[in-house]
Amino acid sequence: MENRLSSPASASSAAPAAPAAPPPPLEGAQLALATFAVALATFMNVLDTSIANVAIPTISGDLGVSVDEGTWVITVFAAANAVAIPLTGWLTQRIGQVKLFVGAILMFVLSSWMCGVAPNLPFLLASRVLQGAVAGPLIPLSQAILLGSYPKEKSSVALSLWAMTATVGPIAGPALGGWITDSYSWSWIFYINIPVGIFAAFTTWAIYRKRESPTKQPPIDVVGLGLLIAWVASLQIMLDKGKDLDWFSSPFIVGLGITALICFAFFLVWELTEEHPIVDLRLFSQRNFMGGTIAISVAYGVFFGNLVLLPQWMQEYLNYRSVDAGLVTAPLGVFAVILAPVMGRVLPRSDARIIATLAFIGFAIVFWMRSNYVIEIDTWHLVLPTLLQGIPMALFFVPLTAIILAGQPPHKVPAAAGLSNFVRVFCGAVGTSIASNEWNNRTILHHARLTEQATATNPVFAQQMSSTQSLLNVNDQTAHALFDFTVNTQAAMMGLNDIFYISAIIFLVIIPLIWITRPGKGGGGDASGAH
Repeated sequence: MENRLSSPASASSAAPAAPAAPPPPLEGAQLALATFAVALATFMNVLDTSIANVAIPTISGDLGVSVDEGTWVITVFAAANAVAIPLTGWLTQRIGQVKLFVGAILMFVLSSWMCGVAPNLPFLLASRVLQGAVAGPLIPLSQAILLGSYPKEKSSVALSLWAMTATVGPIAGPALGGWITDSYSWSWIFYINIPVGIFAAFTTWAIYRKRESPTKQPPIDVVGLGLLIAWVASLQIMLDKGKDLDWFSSPFIVGLGITALICFAFFLVWELTEEHPIVDLRLFSQRNFMGGTIAISVAYGVFFGNLVLLPQWMQEYLNYRSVDAGLVTAPLGVFAVILAPVMGRVLPRSDARIIATLAFIGFAIVFWMRSNYVIEIDTWHLVLPTLLQGIPMALFFVPLTAIILAGQPPHKVPAAAGLSNFVRVFCGAVGTSIASNEWNNRTILHHARLTEQATATNPVFAQQMSSTQSLLNVNDQTAHALFDFTVNTQAAMMGLNDIFYISAIIFLVIIPLIWITRPGKGGGGDASGAH
């Protein structure tokens, strides 16, 4: 209460001194163990963003609810996570990096256990809200802690190791989730976090407890926090449920959209004029932060939207099991893992903008390859572009993250990492929604075009139906059903090819965003400044 009632004059007179020098880098086995523990916590977090997706039908059946109700398990986690991520910088100031990181891991373990034992849907949803909220600081803090653990000249190695775990998690999630659900119980997709989280938390605390960042007690921006929760949660739920509710034909979706728009407008004005904002939007005044954040976010939105569509198409139209569809997408992590250490060595001696540009060109080539898919495609031709996509993935996260964090003082890194990760994750949700909606629209369009001549008055079509009945010994109704199934499959394939082709173009179009940042090795300027 004292802090809230203190006058501006007294607050300014008590302004904190210049930040203390950061602790020296870790070395040897201690550095290796610390890196493993922090990376493990990151992997656990990003894995949970996708591992539950394939288990929704099973969860819904066990809890006695519809699949539509079950999808709230994904929606509430994403909404809570999206709200919490940009709060990382503010929470770090009040609690400290290490305490916040370890506390978030332990709360994630607790909420995972609660999810596993959930007896009904309301309890599970409440647990997922808690899990999503406490997961928010984990990714940005893992970046900040790893950067502080390595010498300045090896900051790109730290980012490479972080990127390796951050990219493999979402890829492994569907395959691992499907296998666990089929072989054991859906509860185990949450229980596996318990031993992993406990190890990561205790190891991190043992190594970092004496390396805590300085703290201060800035006033709580209650208005900014309320507006942030309102617009982010409204928009996230709108994006997740829009397709199921037929978008703006639903009053619920319209209400969410209006709420998000109004609250976002007020949020921008408030945070840019507030002395102690809950989210430091002034970071966007920095050229590197703005260019790097927009580039990585748009690219991630396109990438993640396609990552969701591909296994969905394989399951719906190619009759792949969820586990098999996950295994087809799994090779994406092969080159991402192999090339991550290489990036750590190459980046300090290179212009990060050139590497990121090559990554975007690589993504464009991969999506162009996919735009030539056909219904009769074999597994190898599905796997090949996915395998090759691991190369631009390895060239993608590290240079752009280095650009974003370049020149940030240590006490600003959590805020910068938190805000950039929030925009990236948010664009991932937007990209998924747009990709799903456009695939549906393009499928409808191609279906209409393919059936323009499929009328009883067309002698060619009538002859085809007659041939089908004779060849397969089926009646007229069955022949028409087979034709409709073939058209639906072909239309969906053509619609997906359109999405892939447009995605390739987008990656080429956004390349100039990279080049508005300042030149320099390892991320445009002194990349180690983020250390």
